[in-house]
Amino acid sequence: MSHKPAIVIAGAGPAGLVAANMLHRDGFDVTVFEADASVTSRDQGGMLDLHVPDGQLALKKAGLFDAFMAIARHDDQELRDIDWATGAVLLEDIPAPGTGDRPEIDRLVLRELLLKPLPAGTVVWGTRIAQVTRTPGGRCAVRLHDGRTHECDLVIGADGAGSAVRAALTDVRPSYSGVTFVELWMTDVDRRHPAIAKRVGHGTLMSLGTGQALGTALFAQRNGNAVVRSYAAFRTDADDTDRPEKALANLTKQDLLARFPGWSPTLLTLIEDADRIAAIRPIVGLPVGTRWPATPGLTLIGDAAHVMPPMGVGVNLAMLDAAELAQAIASQTDWQAAVHAQEQAMLDRAAETSAECTGAFREWFGLA
Repeated sequence: MSHKPAIVIAGAGPAGLVAANMLHRDGFDVTVFEADASVTSRDQGGMLDLHVPDGQLALKKAGLFDAFMAIARHDDQELRDIDWATGAVLLEDIPAPGTGDRPEIDRLVLRELLLKPLPAGTVVWGTRIAQVTRTPGGRCAVRLHDGRTHECDLVIGADGAGSAVRAALTDVRPSYSGVTFVELWMTDVDRRHPAIAKRVGHGTLMSLGTGQALGTALFAQRNGNAVVRSYAAFRTDADDTDRPEKALANLTKQDLLARFPGWSPTLLTLIEDADRIAAIRPIVGLPVGTRWPATPGLTLIGDAAHVMPPMGVGVNLAMLDAAELAQAIASQTDWQAAVHAQEQAMLDRAAETSAECTGAFREWFGLA
């Protein structure tokens, strides 16, 4: 067990790249397979606020914290809670200049930061893992979507909610929560939509429906380059099925507005004035406390291991998973035992966090 394992990481998201950075730095042979065709081929989603005890700690362990602080948007930490019916401000948190410990960063900018230290070729773009099996000699055989096979000693599944690596460990799959987020974009917001820019401010706006509007919510985030991303969230009905991204594929802004009767007109401008509907995102989650038998040479981190409702902790938790796993592998002679021990610690932590997030999310949307 004393030899350094050859490692494959599935997924070049924040978790996969944190692990790749730390393992490469410590002399491991690391290959990252990523389904995206390139760094910028697919939108990475909205901004992230990285938290001190997890996301920021992971960057410190990876030696990238100072680089992060140099480019993070420290002035975009504002939070506004708005009454859904009246548009009145219920809560406004605007940190004084130079304060606040959760600076924001766009997902693409974070990805570029994490890619910079890695040698060319570490990430193999446009390559999706189809299946993980065993060789006769007990190594892992990673079968790629194009039929090629790559052998290694350890596969780290950082490939998100739809993880192909998870299928080698458990039959448990994420299930649809009953809530869908429709993402809308607004560009050049300060010039084209100054009232919305002022309402969202430099940070996040949230508004949760209550009473007759229970089951609906609106969120908006200021991203870099004068972009505001809004999220119109709602409980779906039986006609939307459990695959709303397909059932609602032709959704228009007028269709979406019809799901928000009685909402304040000032909030509905987040839908009405949007440039377009950018994505339909069903919210899925693994059962709280999901585990799998310890399996030599295979493990999961982040959403592949414990996808939960989006309550602001998922990426932070995933990055900490990755950093602690990489640190454990590099610091122990018996790397297999280190992987197993860290996996159990991760799942213990995730079970507690997932229970809290799932409970709060269900309360927000009035889910039984």
